[in-house]
Amino acid sequence: MSNYQKRSKQELARRVAQDIFDGAYVNLGIGMPTQVANYIPAGREVILHSENGILGMGPAPAEGQEDYDLTNAGKQPVTLLPGGCYFHHADSFAMMRGGHLDISVLGAFQVSATGDLANWSTGEPGAIPAVGGAMDLAVGAKSTWVMMDLMTKTGECKVVQACGYPITGLSCVKRIYTDVCSLECTPQGLRLIDTVAGLSHAELEKMTGLSILSAVQE
Repeated sequence: MSNYQKRSKQELARRVAQDIFDGAYVNLGIGMPTQVANYIPAGREVILHSENGILGMGPAPAEGQEDYDLTNAGKQPVTLLPGGCYFHHADSFAMMRGGHLDISVLGAFQVSATGDLANWSTGEPGAIPAVGGAMDLAVGAKSTWVMMDLMTKTGECKVVQACGYPITGLSCVKRIYTDVCSLECTPQGLRLIDTVAGLSHAELEKMTGLSILSAVQE
């Protein structure tokens, strides 16, 4: 296996932010996706949504400038850009369920080759189910993207032929951004968008145990 350098969490957040189009309304899920707010390219207007009732979030506040009356769904302090607002939880879910979000960026335990998402429970005895708004976001947004490490800490691939964990949404994931590659879920199967330098297509297929279509040539 060749040598390659994984993307750091910050580099992964920057990679996701790079693909968000100007003018998009985007929900950032709890955990790793919240970091995307810090890497929106300069000059690009992206309206960030949090399911607890915020629209127009900015990057994380500077140390010492935190306002714990203004937090995202993960209870992390956030900033509000000019024109931003906050509102009732029910109105927030109406946005999510009504198809008003262009993109939701979510974490995941597993994503299947056909875009099924499992991100709310491992199904293990004693595991705390934490679905929150994940089901609403997964099927309500026009496009659902997953942001995660490709492998678990025990070396198992999180992109699988079929999910073994309880399903959040069926065939809802359009893109998968990981620490070593970016993938697109298409009707023809998984398609490669990019890999980190030094990781070949064949090596990625060996890591995942799945067939992956070549990247589209421009």
